[in-house]
Amino acid sequence: MAKISTNISLDADLKKAAQELFSDLGLDLSTAVTIFIKQALRVQGIPFSVKRNDPNAETIAALNEYYDIKKNPEKYKKYSSFSELKDEVLRDA
Repeated sequence: MAKISTNISLDADLKKAAQELFSDLGLDLSTAVTIFIKQALRVQGIPFSVKRNDPNAETIAALNEYYDIKKNPEKYKKYSSFSELKDEVLRDA
């Protein structure tokens, strides 16, 4: 199969660290990237979980509000239906 050259831009320190790791594994950078792409094609997506290690400030605030609602439901207004909630939101808009 014919090979073509592809350019990617990497931070110099990242490239060096990756090359050292892959060298220890008996690979060069090109082979490691090829393995990644083949695996991505096999699974039809990124072949590993991509997620934030820590939630951002907005998510933390939402989680804290959720925990407070669970702990103190009497402090929060309840609605008997979605329509009731929607009507209030539209009235206040």
